[in-house]
Amino acid sequence: MYEQRRRPSPFYPLLVATSLVAGLFIGRDMGSSSLPGFAVFNLRKPSASDKIGQVIDLIDAQYVDSVQKSALVDEVLQDLLQRLDPHSYYISAAELRAAQEPLEGSFEGIGVEFAIQHDTVVVISPVEGGPSAAVGIRAGDRIVSANGEKLAGIGITNDQVMKHLRGPKGSQVVVELVRHGRSKPLEVTIERGKIPIHSVAASMLDDDGTGYIKLVRFAKNTHDEFVKAADALKAKGMKRLVLDLRGNGGGFLTAAIDLADEFLPSGRAIVYTEGRHSPRQDADATRKGGYEDIPIAILIDEGSASASEIVAGAVQDNDRGLLVGRRTFGKGLVQEHVPLPDSSAVRITTARYYTPSGRSIQRPYGHGIDYMDDFEARASHGELLNVDSIPQDSTKAFKTLKGRTVYGGGGVMPDLFVPTDTMETSAYLTDLFFSGTLNQFAFNVADRERNKLLAQYRSSEDFARRYQVGVELLAELDRFAAKEGIAHRPADAQRSREQIAMRIKAGVARNVWGDDGYYRLLLLKDRMYQRARQELSLVPPTAKP
Repeated sequence: MYEQRRRPSPFYPLLVATSLVAGLFIGRDMGSSSLPGFAVFNLRKPSASDKIGQVIDLIDAQYVDSVQKSALVDEVLQDLLQRLDPHSYYISAAELRAAQEPLEGSFEGIGVEFAIQHDTVVVISPVEGGPSAAVGIRAGDRIVSANGEKLAGIGITNDQVMKHLRGPKGSQVVVELVRHGRSKPLEVTIERGKIPIHSVAASMLDDDGTGYIKLVRFAKNTHDEFVKAADALKAKGMKRLVLDLRGNGGGFLTAAIDLADEFLPSGRAIVYTEGRHSPRQDADATRKGGYEDIPIAILIDEGSASASEIVAGAVQDNDRGLLVGRRTFGKGLVQEHVPLPDSSAVRITTARYYTPSGRSIQRPYGHGIDYMDDFEARASHGELLNVDSIPQDSTKAFKTLKGRTVYGGGGVMPDLFVPTDTMETSAYLTDLFFSGTLNQFAFNVADRERNKLLAQYRSSEDFARRYQVGVELLAELDRFAAKEGIAHRPADAQRSREQIAMRIKAGVARNVWGDDGYYRLLLLKDRMYQRARQELSLVPPTAKP
């Protein structure tokens, strides 16, 4: 989701939040009762915000059991805001720090991507240019302790690992490593530093000149990352671009505007916001766009939300490119971030955003609507498989720049619908995937054969072309799965054989070459990507919007 990071309106969010918090600590006047030692509140006539504070103080003073007042306040605030809409909420100081990191674009730590495998912290890859890479930590290293604290064993969690490895820039941590090929552990001192959180998960170029960029969030650094990746692909001969926003839940509004500006000519509308206490604000394209002419397709699905929908809606309403996939999430509410005195914050909805044609794509919410189970609802009425099952409100029809009809009221509809792929799915594949067994097996293969693979294949592209998952490896997976408690289903295994083999191969590539290798393999059988690539190949590279 995203928030509009501008000065809060003095007439609504700030006053609401300030009066609410102030009211929580009012009402301490105590009187006397006819019973010795029994105190009662001298309740004066309260305002709405005073009443909340007085009741909490009453509970604190006289409730039969002890209560954590701060926790109670947090719960009251959260429940109050959630009654407004699904995207207004209270966030504690600790939660705020964790939530801001992906959007701020960095955190402070040692700079490794890790996974817990067999109750052991395993380095998937050191962050390029980070402190761990600088001291020679490699993919496959096991981190068994940090500053003498054990980080291996049953029950170890991601939170525990991050607690020991993260810390302020300039501080030091001594980690103990176990590395294949060495009989004794290594002890390495790492000085923590600023670690970037990337928005571009993968960027690559196919042989036919189709560029592919996968964006996973809209953060402060998203636009710069995109331009850097796109420029690199352009230098290699990119003729057309597929921008993958599937599963991208959004982020900063400004990042979405800057990205859309890359594709649209000067003066074209991108988005506008408007609310009861928020006057209309329009965002239009400028002259700085570097990719206004390149044919573009955007991949979207039910996980594409907020900022992703802004970009998709702007491209669609301006008839600038092709949207391929399935209906987006439908989040069209703007949140303002209001900090509170204790470093917590309120994020309160102050406006709706509208695409250039004037459509709001916020889907319905409120009484009687199970907002959080929308995906299950889409699946149950067939929307993920059949375009005719997608609900469209004819009373909310709008026109694109060239006169095409588009609809508001619940997400962005793609121009080309691609259903979920059920051809090779099976109960066995589902069990392998969602139990983590498939990922664990791929990691095991990569871990034991890392040096051999690096010596045999020049790159992830070379690996993708030449590596084959044979019957022996598939049989090994079946034995491994059986040990993990997953019953072998021969018919299912045969039906999903190609999918299973592809995911093993992709998992191995990720553990050896990183995300680019992983996505390169997945795209080979990605129906949505292949459809977009096919359609773009029909568009002349010099096409103007």
